[in-house]
Amino acid sequence: MSKGKQITGLVAWLAVSFIAAAIGAAASVQAGPFYTRLARPQWAPPPDLFGPVWTVLYALMGIAAWLAWRAGGFRTSRTALSLFLVQLVLNAIWSWLFFGWHLGALAFADIVLLWVLVIATLVAFWRIKPLAGMLLVPYLLWISFASALNHAVWQLNPRILG
Repeated sequence: MSKGKQITGLVAWLAVSFIAAAIGAAASVQAGPFYTRLARPQWAPPPDLFGPVWTVLYALMGIAAWLAWRAGGFRTSRTALSLFLVQLVLNAIWSWLFFGWHLGALAFADIVLLWVLVIATLVAFWRIKPLAGMLLVPYLLWISFASALNHAVWQLNPRILG
């Protein structure tokens, strides 16, 4: 694969990841004020932490997808890259469910399914290129934490997140 094609591929996979981020961010424009009004567990991070963490995670996800793609293109890595794209959709939808539409139960169901798909994607990427799988470990850890936080906040705010 030529160097130009590799660079184009990297830019494309990063763009795909950050497009998902932008779709989710559109629902999260007012997330800070909404989040601070919610009852939260003591272990909940401050709202200002989410943006930087997600920026790093989306960059790692894009690089991981690029590494899997680079191993033989979409044809060779079809299952792994399809899993990646589906989990990105669920990732973007979560912000709309939780912040946009205030649907705590559906947001929790979404993030649990997202967690399963992230594991499947991580394993699929690992089989293609171990580094690609390793780059998804921080994302899996964050989604695990976010799942617990989603559940806790939903349970603490049944009237708002019914």
